Amino acid sequence: MAIQQNNGQEQDLNHLRKVRREKLAELQANGQNPFEITKYDVTHHSQEVKDNFDELEGKHVVLAGRMMSKRVMGKASFCNVQDLQGNIQSYVARDSIGEEEYKAFKKMDIGDIVGLEGEVFKTKTGEISIHASAVKLLSKSLQILPEKFHGLTNTDTRYRQRYVDLIMNPEVKDTFIKRSKILTAIRKYLGNEGFMEVETPMLVQNAGGAAARPFETHFNALNEDLKLRISLELYLKRLIVGGLERVYEIGRVFRNEGLDTRHNPEFTLMELYQAYTDYHGMMDLTENLYRFVAQEVLGTTQIVYKGIEMDLGKPFERITMVDAVKKYAGVDWNEVETLEQARELAKAHNLEFEERHKKGDILNLFFEEYVEEHLLQPTFVMDHPVEISPLTKKKPENPDYVERFEFFMNGWEMANAYSELNDPIDQRERFKAQEELLAQGDDEANTTDEDFMNALEIGMPPTGGIGFGIDRMCMLLTGAEAIRDVLLFPTMKTLNDVNKKNDVKSKATEEVKAEPEKIDFSKVKIEPLFEEMVDFDTFSKSDFRAVKVKECVAVPKSKKLLQFTLDDGTGTDRTILSGIHSFYEPEELVGKTLIAITNLPPRAMMGIDSCGMLLSAIHEEEGEEKLHLLMVDDHIPAGAKLY
Repeated sequence: MAIQQNNGQEQDLNHLRKVRREKLAELQANGQNPFEITKYDVTHHSQEVKDNFDELEGKHVVLAGRMMSKRVMGKASFCNVQDLQGNIQSYVARDSIGEEEYKAFKKMDIGDIVGLEGEVFKTKTGEISIHASAVKLLSKSLQILPEKFHGLTNTDTRYRQRYVDLIMNPEVKDTFIKRSKILTAIRKYLGNEGFMEVETPMLVQNAGGAAARPFETHFNALNEDLKLRISLELYLKRLIVGGLERVYEIGRVFRNEGLDTRHNPEFTLMELYQAYTDYHGMMDLTENLYRFVAQEVLGTTQIVYKGIEMDLGKPFERITMVDAVKKYAGVDWNEVETLEQARELAKAHNLEFEERHKKGDILNLFFEEYVEEHLLQPTFVMDHPVEISPLTKKKPENPDYVERFEFFMNGWEMANAYSELNDPIDQRERFKAQEELLAQGDDEANTTDEDFMNALEIGMPPTGGIGFGIDRMCMLLTGAEAIRDVLLFPTMKTLNDVNKKNDVKSKATEEVKAEPEKIDFSKVKIEPLFEEMVDFDTFSKSDFRAVKVKECVAVPKSKKLLQFTLDDGTGTDRTILSGIHSFYEPEELVGKTLIAITNLPPRAMMGIDSCGMLLSAIHEEEGEEKLHLLMVDDHIPAGAKLY
């Protein structure tokens, strides 16, 4: 039944698209091709007219935008036009624009781009409007916008077709306007502090400066393999060596890692370096920068994110990593003297570690497991172990630790800063240790950058440096719940039935398939059926429910587990963990409707209680295991019981 309904809707849409193309053909045949128009002189925008009504009442204005609604009522009509600033109503009367023009207006469609001119007035109901003297079709929309009442709510479609999302959801446009203002405010603050904005290479021979796996590509002209940068650090430090004492760059970096609500493989990073200061100077800069940007963009230093109030106006907390682990995990790392002691503590706290992990690595595992979630207010976590900080100066009084801090808000790492290592001999030893880790299988370890080493040997002054996650900053300041909500075009998995070049259906008319897809099961091997019978009473005790995926993230330190936050219809979020990361990326499951058994006892997995089980179908194909989550029609509400 649902398939028949969808087919009927698709056929209706195809008919409407056909009608729009016929209208365009008629216009072109009559010498009125809208696509031949090259310019339209606009004098005002919608909000500008509303804000300055007293001054503009009775004045002639010219606007342009997309027609979002139209009510035709005989000799007079109303339409609503949306532009950059918002939308405004227009009264369109035949006697005002002319009989032929009025006929043309009546043939215009929702979604068409129109030019509108006329006098500003206020209707009897008090709505500021334009009394049109002319309405001109500037561009014909050949597609159908989502029906306004329901809008565009499917998150997958919103991210793939951001242009439609911006049209249908004003709050989305507001988010990206704020993002632009955030970047402008950052540049303004740093400019006032004497920093110089620079640009450095994206294609590099050696992708260093961070612990991440790079994307690799090939440059045909030089017949060389290159990488996309994972950091901005090593080139910016070269500029400090060259005497540019305060430099920064805002740019995209690329890390070949998973997708979830806080990670995208390409994201915006800002790094800055200042000669003759240290990580304390970077803390002061960070505190002042965040205050300035919030005040400039939001008009306040107090923000609320998911109900959590954060005050950027107060001094930010400063705590060492060792003290933070002692405070939240109850483990005093000052008493841990050997690697064996560290491993025993990890085992006692059910922390998974690898053979290559040293004492400092295990301290960091404790921090990630027990501390991060508590760092809701602006907090600087200082003095990291040397093992996880290959580019940082050691603390002179305790060389097991380095002069580094991470800045946290809302439990998220927002920035990472160092007193930069400028000793070339020490730096070479650090690179050597990283290459040993790489040989042991750590594909996120650094390799030696000889040109950078040469720069350090030329001589780099004492320097403070920091990297800011711009996307997470935008999330907090705009209230966005996922990183994809602050990226105009986030990375998405290619759909199975689309043209892989651009994620758009291969046929413009999206014709309905005449026959269902044929699937070859000849190479499929399935598990034999159980021979034991389960009595009906036992089976009936399993509570099968439809659940909606609100959020899905990869479980830290696990290569298999995904953590689902589910709406099960009760009003309280349900957490279920499932070992399916090798089959699905988290972002492609958000918004889906799945089936779960909801009355199983909680089961601890990686320290997280999993409350239920998601149903999957598995089979073997040519010796390889395949898995498919059981997904059902989105019309089924959360909590619906299956019988």
